[in-house]
Amino acid sequence: MILVLVGYMASGKSAIGRVLANKLNYRFIDLDDFIEESENSTVSDLFKLKGELHFRKLETHYLNELLHSQNNLVLALGGGTPCYGNNMDLILNADHVKSIYLKASIPTLIGRLKNEKSKRPLIAHIETADLLAEFIGKHLFERSQFYSLAQVTITTDHKSEKDIIEELVFKLF
Repeated sequence: MILVLVGYMASGKSAIGRVLANKLNYRFIDLDDFIEESENSTVSDLFKLKGELHFRKLETHYLNELLHSQNNLVLALGGGTPCYGNNMDLILNADHVKSIYLKASIPTLIGRLKNEKSKRPLIAHIETADLLAEFIGKHLFERSQFYSLAQVTITTDHKSEKDIIEELVFKLF
């Protein structure tokens, strides 16, 4: 089985994905890291040098490859991955794949993102908590229609990693 984690940045996809994969004895792959390794370039450089459209095509290519060539895998997607092209359809229509939306509220996301803005190019320029809240709110409004298509939704607010993993395992198995 392949477990695909979707959700907004800082919703916990990579952190929860690593713990979940370890618990299940599955392999863990972060799609952005996989693209960087495969392309010998950072996501930021791919955006700068070849443009977003090129990156999104690569993203779809590698997503499709992983969905059809792996098993016993936890795959964490970038926050925008399910929202472009037919990526969410690829996930939903693939055999042996379960999609999981890690849902976090705007206040939770702000709390997680405010101290790591420099590591997140998409929000590095945002100066105040109010502007960050507005940015996240707009993005979530646009993206939630895709995230909510996932087969399982787990709300992560005020929960420990352990509690989230237990809830996930219970819902999946």
